[in-house]
Amino acid sequence: MQKKIQERIKNIHKNFTIVDAHLDLLFDIERKRRRGQNKVIETEYLPKLKDGGINIIVSSIYIDGDFLPELALRKALDQISALYSELDESQDKIIFVKNTTDMDKALKEDKIGILLSFEGVEPLINDINLLRIFYELGVRGVGITWSRRNFAADGCSFGQVKDRENGLSDFGRQIVKEAERLGMFIDVSHLNDAGFWDVMEITTQAVIASHSNCRALNEIMRNLTDDQIKALAKTGGVIGINAVSTIVAEHNADIRALADHVDHLREVAGIRHVGLGFDFCDEIFGNPFSDDKNQDDPYDVIQGHQNIYQLTEELIKRGYTDDELRLIYGENFLRVYKGTLK
Repeated sequence: MQKKIQERIKNIHKNFTIVDAHLDLLFDIERKRRRGQNKVIETEYLPKLKDGGINIIVSSIYIDGDFLPELALRKALDQISALYSELDESQDKIIFVKNTTDMDKALKEDKIGILLSFEGVEPLINDINLLRIFYELGVRGVGITWSRRNFAADGCSFGQVKDRENGLSDFGRQIVKEAERLGMFIDVSHLNDAGFWDVMEITTQAVIASHSNCRALNEIMRNLTDDQIKALAKTGGVIGINAVSTIVAEHNADIRALADHVDHLREVAGIRHVGLGFDFCDEIFGNPFSDDKNQDDPYDVIQGHQNIYQLTEELIKRGYTDDELRLIYGENFLRVYKGTLK
């Protein structure tokens, strides 16, 4: 029986299209290139992505608070420039995905496709015209906030405290409408509850939560309530499960606890609205891999893309079919991306 499971896992990671809807890739790439490294994706990321069978990565444009507000625009442009340099050096291995043709090419040629998405619109400051500029540079996703306030909206808190009550500002509403007009997907991960419901009120397309879990299982504002999950699913959107320990569970976060979120999403939203958005942080932000599951600092419950087969094994043991796993591992997010990109 175990041999059959291992053969099935191998087939899934070799033949299924696998999408990770959130990785702070450019934050790491730009920092390392500034220190003199090159071919960072090819040498440090590609082997692990290939080991995990990853086909498409959505890289965030995340700006550390030390650079806000004055340097947000510059740091975002530096990150995009770093990606273009990586593409020049490794064009036979990675593809910058800006449309469905690029996505199909990445899959056909067995290259890693990279999409770009804001994780907080701080680089726009309060100028809606800059959104078009970033679109022309290749950005295709709009995560309206990180867990802090900007000109567009309030981000959610990480803890079990009362959420901020402010929703989208007028500027935030402009962003949603203009992003949809351009052909960009809207991402509500990190947005507070009031902002989430404002997006649901004005959106005309599928909305995603690229890296969020279920508040019913871990009651923090960073996760989605069942009502939010249902509302997002009603738009045709997808929720990507997050593998960061503090998002997974208050205590003893592990593979089983992560799989519980998959179960809950399937039950509440339906299988067509579940995806992967691991948000792996340990290697990027310097948190060491650890076997101590009671530590206060967050850690990745899966130690990198090369180990996501552990989740696959757990889901197989829970009775998930290949058709269900095919949707969760990539087809659901591909449906949204292809329905949005122009």
